Amino acid sequence: MRSTGVAPASDSSLGDSNPRREGPADLRLVPPALAAWATAAVTLDAPAVWVTALALTCAAVAGVLLLGGATRGRSGRTEPPRPPLRPPPPELRSPSPRLPRRVFSLWPRMSVAAVLLCVAASAASAALHGADLTRGPVPGLARQFAHVTVELEVTADPRLTRPRVQGDHPAPSSVVIAADVLRVGDAAQGGSSGGSGTRVRTPVLVLVDVDRAAAGRTPWLSLLPSTRLVVHGGLAPSSADGGRVAALLRVGRDESPRVVGAPSTAQRFAGKLRGGLREATEGLPGDARALLPGLVVGDTSRVPPELHEAFEATDLLHLTAVSGANFTILLALLIGPPGTAHRSERRGLAPRLGIPLRATAVLGGALTLGFVIVCRPEPSVLRAAACGSVALLAIGTGRRRSLVPALATVVLLLVLYDPWLARSYGFLLSVLATGALLTLAPRWSAALRRRRCPPRLAEALAAAGAAQALCAPVVAVIASRVSLVAVPCNLLAEFAVAPATVLGFAALAAAPLAMPVAKVFAWCASWPAGWIADIARAGAALPGGGVDWPGGVSGGLLLAVVTLCVVLVGRQVLKSPWAMGICVLLLVLVVMQPRPLTRVITGWPPPGWRMVMCDVGQGDALVLAAGAGAGVVVDAGPDPVLVDRCLRSLGITRVPLVLLTHFHADHVAGLPGVLRGREVGAIETTGFDEPPEQVRFVRGLAEARHIAMTRAVAGERRRTGRLAWQVLWPPPRPAPDPDGPNDASVTLLVRTAGLTLLLMGDLEPPAQRALLRSPVAAALPPVDVLKVAHHGSAYQDPVLLSRVAPRLALISCGEDNQYGHPSARTVAALRAGGAAVLRTDRDGALAVTGSGQDGSGQGGSGPGRSGTAGPGQDGSGSVRSGEGEGEGQGEREGVGLGVVAGGS
Repeated sequence: MRSTGVAPASDSSLGDSNPRREGPADLRLVPPALAAWATAAVTLDAPAVWVTALALTCAAVAGVLLLGGATRGRSGRTEPPRPPLRPPPPELRSPSPRLPRRVFSLWPRMSVAAVLLCVAASAASAALHGADLTRGPVPGLARQFAHVTVELEVTADPRLTRPRVQGDHPAPSSVVIAADVLRVGDAAQGGSSGGSGTRVRTPVLVLVDVDRAAAGRTPWLSLLPSTRLVVHGGLAPSSADGGRVAALLRVGRDESPRVVGAPSTAQRFAGKLRGGLREATEGLPGDARALLPGLVVGDTSRVPPELHEAFEATDLLHLTAVSGANFTILLALLIGPPGTAHRSERRGLAPRLGIPLRATAVLGGALTLGFVIVCRPEPSVLRAAACGSVALLAIGTGRRRSLVPALATVVLLLVLYDPWLARSYGFLLSVLATGALLTLAPRWSAALRRRRCPPRLAEALAAAGAAQALCAPVVAVIASRVSLVAVPCNLLAEFAVAPATVLGFAALAAAPLAMPVAKVFAWCASWPAGWIADIARAGAALPGGGVDWPGGVSGGLLLAVVTLCVVLVGRQVLKSPWAMGICVLLLVLVVMQPRPLTRVITGWPPPGWRMVMCDVGQGDALVLAAGAGAGVVVDAGPDPVLVDRCLRSLGITRVPLVLLTHFHADHVAGLPGVLRGREVGAIETTGFDEPPEQVRFVRGLAEARHIAMTRAVAGERRRTGRLAWQVLWPPPRPAPDPDGPNDASVTLLVRTAGLTLLLMGDLEPPAQRALLRSPVAAALPPVDVLKVAHHGSAYQDPVLLSRVAPRLALISCGEDNQYGHPSARTVAALRAGGAAVLRTDRDGALAVTGSGQDGSGQGGSGPGRSGTAGPGQDGSGSVRSGEGEGEGQGEREGVGLGVVAGGS
């Protein structure tokens, strides 16, 4: 090329001198991808006639547009040639000649045709996949709840359902297996894989009831994907409308899998690697042992419920499953840090080992294939690999905005491959997070650097903030909650994700070859993995770490509007260091919620509270004040998170005694939340050890924490600090009967600050009448506060209610519970006796306050100091109530009584 002395204008949007400069993003593939996505979401369960008509119509219109454009193009070439013009001087010559005008006139036609073709292809793919749910005999047999023998192929790793409480007992544990039914034979005809039956391919969800205590040894959990089984069970319709399974197949507890086809070689290899990683992590501390397999290959089978909830509360849940971040970190180790893959001085392991760029690309592809095989070739893994590849390309080349077409292509291909992804929240979150990294994060990072923020910190802040801004509305739709600590928790965890992932993959690769070496790698990886778990637990423990938010689509749209307003205001705030500092300070105060400040603003907890009935849903959990930062806990409710949140709001760090009135799950399942991060002196229980699985659960927790366990017996008196109580029930040997756990509930008469409280557990009328006849109840006085038995059910003894004549009756029950608690008859009887009635399902947590001297009672052995105290003296006070206040205020024996309702 002849030199002209003038630098020609670059025809590249990147420029010649700075390859990182980019022009506007190419969005031409975005409309086709979005159209295909929306079409798949809508047409998966649409009638086949309508879907077929839509596909044919779109294809026909697209063909007309393409043929019309081609005809116009050919007719344009028949025009007589125009006389050539004299070429301009070189210094005025454009480096990129202008395209013919007809190209621009044809381009809108091409765009519309591309969108229509993608809609047609997506509709066709969705129709084929949706037909699997209605084709064959399985859907009809499910509607008849038929028992069948089927041959099926496992399509995903089996998993164990998380523990949950239904009423007063834990829900049965089940192994959940996604599978495709290959052959169906009626059980009466003895159908099996031996040739009889109907050949189909219908997706189902297999549910196998197992004993949770022996769940780790069940053979169902060891099945690998692609394994073929013959199973006998009962079919039922799928409970999820619009789901990707045609039916549920429930298998009995005594059934065992009968394998008729071994898994594929790739799956056996992946299972061997995953099993080696589990073995290498076996001796690690609890959190690292549970978390590391999830970080590396998405194996979350060991993650306990409380750790899962902590990751969910801090928006770190993407780290416990397979995500594009794992793949990005792994390949970044191969090609080097951001922005260096396109340079001659590129870094990473590949150039250090002398591997050329093309060979590095081939090696990266092989690594991608291995990642998909080890982490299972499921749609979620394919999505993670595809999105991770896009993010990796952005890191390697530094060309972020130009990668939007690549992301659109990934979305289009994945939706066509598996249309069910169009309805997956996980897929939506992955695409939004990747899009945020490609579009918003670079702009925000540049803005932060312009305001003198260090480059690395600006990059991390921008990435975390952009991902949170786009994903938070979707999370609100699912969880009805917004995390205020997601960005700082993700930033703090970011430092540990890379070393934990790399060392974890090293342990995975070394396990089949040298297990001792794999254990060394796993031990090294346990430190960053433990750090991530600590971040999640600490963030979830902050009192203002999250706020409740309206769920559903309306809640998501509302949060999107709020997020947009915050971003617009934040741009102005960043211009003023003082304004930015004030905003950060306000956010810290909202998240930390110092108790003195919270008490001034919300009035919770009220000064001088004596007892708090926590709002734990359909269950019981009460706290009796026992000094600064100390409280006696009576029952723990059904949910560890809710009772832990209640205790934190009260500032309880020491629990001299946990008293469990009986072993029903709605009273003991939340015990891990009481023990979490607190010093616990002892656990006292009833003497009736039923139901046995809950007894084992409580004893296992006590043994693990080295907490002494005792049994409450009628006549026992104890005291700790200013709190005194007497056990009224049960007698030493309660008579077992069908309602034995309820009738064996520990009943307490509590005295504190001159107030008398009667806590009745779940006593039924027979036990209530027996209590009235017992010697310890002969001197039972009228009480100030009654904790109504059995969540206010209709089964109450009217003589006992009349005898205790409470001024205040408190009922702990769940909103819209299936039992109809509390009973209108019981509430009416209490109010007729002059009691104010408050309930947690309407009023939230309830705090009882009172004025007077220390509680009275005869001392006995127990936590804290022993001794006696005189009767309560005169005092004054009134009933204070928040939302849902009760009636019947008054004073008894000059002792003031107050209640604050609506606490958190």
